[in-house]
Amino acid sequence: MIDRKIAVVGLGYVGLPVAVEFGKKQEIIGFDINENRIETLKSGVDTTNEVTEADLHDASINFTSNPENLRQADFIIIAVPTPITEDKQPDLTPLLKASETVGSYLSKGTIVVYESTVYPGATEEDCVPVLEKVSGMTCGEDFFVGYSPERINPGDKVHTFKTITKVVSGQNKEVLDIVAEVYDSVVDAGVHKASSIKVAEAAKVIENTQRDLNISLMNELAIIFDKLNIDTAEVLAASGTKWNFLNFTPGLVGGHCIGVDPYYLTHKAQKIGHHPEVILAGRKTNDNVGNFIATSLVKQMIKKNMPIQGSKVTVLGLTFKENVPDLRNTRVIDIVHELADFGVEVQVTDAHANSVEAYNEYGIDLIPYEELKPADAVVYAVPHEVYVEKGWEVFDHLLKHRKGIVVDVKSKLEKEACPESIQLWRL
Repeated sequence: MIDRKIAVVGLGYVGLPVAVEFGKKQEIIGFDINENRIETLKSGVDTTNEVTEADLHDASINFTSNPENLRQADFIIIAVPTPITEDKQPDLTPLLKASETVGSYLSKGTIVVYESTVYPGATEEDCVPVLEKVSGMTCGEDFFVGYSPERINPGDKVHTFKTITKVVSGQNKEVLDIVAEVYDSVVDAGVHKASSIKVAEAAKVIENTQRDLNISLMNELAIIFDKLNIDTAEVLAASGTKWNFLNFTPGLVGGHCIGVDPYYLTHKAQKIGHHPEVILAGRKTNDNVGNFIATSLVKQMIKKNMPIQGSKVTVLGLTFKENVPDLRNTRVIDIVHELADFGVEVQVTDAHANSVEAYNEYGIDLIPYEELKPADAVVYAVPHEVYVEKGWEVFDHLLKHRKGIVVDVKSKLEKEACPESIQLWRL
């Protein structure tokens, strides 16, 4: 057991798995401003499906929405969202609000570790001043800070908090050693000590920027191959036989990481006078994929002499990735909006998404799979396992007279098994 009283602030997709693993070792505090979230966790239910009921039962966590409890802690982990605004700028509001809360109940000698994804310098330049102002204490004397970037992959039961090497950093060697020791006590894969907080921040933000750029290349290739009437999946299968060919595929890039993090880096780059052309070009390509898919479907419908206005299209899946209920920054919504702009009647279903959240966030009424009306075309946007298991049978009652167009965004359907009555288009 580590001689530290730990508190985790923010109990979402990142914070809860962290809290659970520490809670299996010792009693900790789990704080979130969402009272409903606290109540469901107390009842043993995690609506994000990141941890099981058994995990919650095995962890000794004092779930609370009362910030007064943070006074008891001397090692506070902040794991709140860092989204972007509508104009693609970093939105540090949740992070700074969390810093205000922690600062208001900060005890002397406490180490505050941020896990939220930020641009290099944010911890020390944006968060520390808030902690100091609210607490009336001095960082480096009365309290200390560290940074350990989250690497949670929603829905992934193999690469978890415990099995992924944890990058850690601190404002000085003594703090770094303590932060490393605390995380090393629960992370089986061990820790990597970064030389500074800025290095750790930069390491996190480029992990997802690299993936974003690789996917953007695949998306641009998919657009080129579509114009050349070449199947992208078949090209990648052939190229993949080379030992050093990187296994990336085209697709929608959403979620709270890959589709967001590059904007944090480009924001910082522009502030210091550098225009990041490659990163922004990749972002532009990925942000336009949803529109490309929708317009490609409309072109296919026109070629088959289908009426566009008033036609019905079903979108299968709304979450940002398969097998999770996470709707944050899903780019499936771009397909829905673009089709609606063409006058298409769009019906959306999802096996995992919360219908209330879908309506509140996007104004979409999710329709249960069984209640979908036969459509002229189906956009197979998110290959949840429940859909994948059914193969082509998943479309049996989705298409009018079992014929029409299927858009397979992630090329999960077996092309050779496509029924003759269905026209398949793949990204």
